Parts: sequence; structure tokens; C-alpha cells
Amino acid sequence: MTREELKKLPKIELHCHLDGSLSRSFLETRLGRTVLDEELSVTQECRSLAEYLDKFDLPGVCLKDEEGLEGAGYDVLHTMSQEHVCYAEIRFAPLLSVTESMNTERVIAALLRGLERGKKEFNIEYNVITCAMRHHSAEQNYQMLKTARQFLGTGVCAADLAGAEAQYPMAEFMELFQKTKDLGMPFTIHAGECGNAQNIVDAVSVGAGRIGHGIAMRGKPDVQKLVREAGVGVEMCPISNLQTKAVNGPSEYPLREFLDSGICVTINTDNRTVSNTSMTKELEFIQKTYGICDDEILLLMRNAAESAFAKEDVKNRLKMLMR
Repeated sequence: MTREELKKLPKIELHCHLDGSLSRSFLETRLGRTVLDEELSVTQECRSLAEYLDKFDLPGVCLKDEEGLEGAGYDVLHTMSQEHVCYAEIRFAPLLSVTESMNTERVIAALLRGLERGKKEFNIEYNVITCAMRHHSAEQNYQMLKTARQFLGTGVCAADLAGAEAQYPMAEFMELFQKTKDLGMPFTIHAGECGNAQNIVDAVSVGAGRIGHGIAMRGKPDVQKLVREAGVGVEMCPISNLQTKAVNGPSEYPLREFLDSGICVTINTDNRTVSNTSMTKELEFIQKTYGICDDEILLLMRNAAESAFAKEDVKNRLKMLMR
């Protein structure tokens, strides 16, 4: 497909962080000043995930009140509408926006208002994934997830675990996600982005429906088999993964390996603004770099429809678009 054809293709995005995907115009309006390129995005010289995460301080300031959260929800769908995204799961960490005057319930409700406004204006279906953070206590995370559970099916679709994976392995969160499962809440887990493959094994064993990134199972057919046979989707974010040095370079990136293994792979942006990317750019990149053909691009979109945490009627509509 040409770039224009890729842009027009109906697209599904399952791994997109709200704070890392806010537009320059939104940030400048909220901050009341010009924002420099180096404040917004990493460059090819980015050396690590830690350096990458430095770019989240600025957008975080903009998500500390209801007006900011509502505006952010609208803003991210506006950006997606410009490249024909038809369904998106937007993830964010509610506890990072909680203040003395705004509790978790109000945080989530404010974001959903903005997303609902964007849905009506841009005709994009959406859901929200609420992220527990690895550096927060088990009690803080569980209380957040219990609150998010109240919104399940009315804008929220799932939970996630995000943060410093190497410092806080999945083994420390097994009880939290067993309790999340007991709440009846689906979840995805950031695993194998910069930690080891055991984090992926643990996430699958506790019931994750998807894995964020999963790069650490590269060259490990036993772990790939576990993921494949469990029907667990893998949310790959090629440009971000290369920027954070999840692998040493494009030749080591396991997209082709995972596809050939029969894993339910999806392609995503991770952070549109921080990575200076889009779904169109990601698809163009994998097409040129890994020889991904047109049929495989459609397969990746069908995989996304299949593994989405959406209601069955929405999933069926998405699958019809990908024929």
C-alpha cells in the first residue's frame, strides 16, 4: 500500500497512552506558552526507557484538573481522526491525576466526557484502559481498580500495569491482578518491554488477555507457544520499542518472528507525541523494514479487532471493516 492508502485504511489502535499522545496545540493552550520540539518528543539518539519517560513530565501537568482531562480525551481522538482510526483503546493512570479536590472517580469521569464528545464529533469508537502503576502501593492500585470497575462497560474496558518493569517485576503483582480478575475486569500487562520473559509468563498465568510489547520472548519459542496457545494478543509498538532500546536495532526487532509463530500481533503507536509517530507511520515503517505485505497489514488489523476489549457488537463491526 502507498502512504496515502495506509492513511485511508480504517485502523484500530489498542496501545496508546493518553499523556504521551497529546497534541502540541493542546499542550500549548493548557500551558499558555510555546512548547519546544525537544520538550515534546525523543530523537533517534534516545538511549533508554528512562530517558524516554522524561518526556511525560510536561503533559502530566496538563492532566491535573477536569478541564484538562476532558480536553485531553477530545484532543487524542481529534488526532486519531486525521488518519482514519476507527477504534481506539486509550490508556492512562488515574492516580497520577488525583488531587485534593479531584478523586479517582472524577478523574475517570472527566476523561470519559472528553472522549464521548470526540466520539460524536469524529465518529471514533473508544474505550479506556486504567493503568495501575508499579511504583504505587498494592492498596492504592486496588482501590483505583475498584473505582474503575464501576465504569466497566460504560467507557472503561480493562486494566493495565505500567511503569518501571525492570525495577518492579510481575511477580510482585500477581495478587493484585488475581483480585482484578475476581472483580470481573479484563486486563493487559506491560511485560517483556525492558524486563525478562518471566514477566510475560507470569502475566499470562494470572489471566492477562493481552501483553504490552512482549519483546523479551524473542528467541524463546516456549514462551511464544504459551502466549499463542493462551490466545493472548501482543501489542507491539515498533517505533517506540526501537527508541527505548528494547532491542539493539531494527534487525533484532521480533515482529516477523512473532507473526511467523502465529501469535496474535497488533501494531500500535504507544505514545504518538513522545515518539513522533502515528498508526500510518508505524504501518509504513514495518512495511518497508520487515517486508510486511498488504495482506499482513489487514491481518494485523483483524488481530486488533479480535483482541480488543470491546463489546461483541463493536468487534463485529470492526471485523467487517477489515475484510
